[in-house]
Amino acid sequence: MRKIKIFAFVPFVIGAAIVSVAFINCKSGAKTSHSDNLKFDGKGFALVELFTSEGCSSCPPADELVAKVQKEVGDKPVYILAYHVDYWNRLGWKDIFSSADYSKRQNEYARWLNLSQVYTPQIVVNGKTEFVGSQEERLRNAIKSSLQGSDSVQLNLSVTISANNTASVQYKVEGNAENARSVISLALVQKQAVVKVERGENGGRTLAHAQIVRNLQTMPLNKNNGSATIALPARVEAREWEVIGFVQKTSNGAVLAASKSLVKVSADVGQQDKNVQ
Repeated sequence: MRKIKIFAFVPFVIGAAIVSVAFINCKSGAKTSHSDNLKFDGKGFALVELFTSEGCSSCPPADELVAKVQKEVGDKPVYILAYHVDYWNRLGWKDIFSSADYSKRQNEYARWLNLSQVYTPQIVVNGKTEFVGSQEERLRNAIKSSLQGSDSVQLNLSVTISANNTASVQYKVEGNAENARSVISLALVQKQAVVKVERGENGGRTLAHAQIVRNLQTMPLNKNNGSATIALPARVEAREWEVIGFVQKTSNGAVLAASKSLVKVSADVGQQDKNVQ
């Protein structure tokens, strides 16, 4: 149990210091409004990827932070993805949104960013910078810096829902996306959920989630336009969903472009999980 905790946070020697800094930043950030930090005065974009888990007691502040930022960004080109990793499941509570694919993706970032191990909560912005997911100032500064960038590559998406509850996604890439060394990823995102956690480090708590990745498909970018079909998960109530797509270099993880398209799930998708409100 202790070994998993050490693995899931940061190296033991510096772990306590980083977590302390994260809590200090969150506490001080709550005193003032930071909406100006999200001003869109450039041609860039920000893809924010959070790695989190319902089994991690340090993750709820990060979940709350990305939900807060999501409400503030409005129509700005800020795209938030919350991946629920599965390596915390062994501690007594299985996160219903978790997937080994998301843990694999986090380990891929560890390789790209030369990290010795993974931890939660972790945020990666545009595939280039990472930090503890509850650090509000660092997140806002990373978003602001990304929005001031350029848009040499653009991605356009359109999504339609078929009768068999699948999402058909059409994509088009404009600009120099270095196709031979890039991939396109399409994430089906559930906008929100509330879960009563019965066991584990968050046992007895009711947790609110935002921007939950429920399906992630990655394909080689062989040409600048194409399509993909994404199956909608079963046993969820009707609510607003969206598809977020992004183009990424396979050599270093840098994200070249991102976009999103809102979709609506029909009311007969199915029944929700008993723990999800």
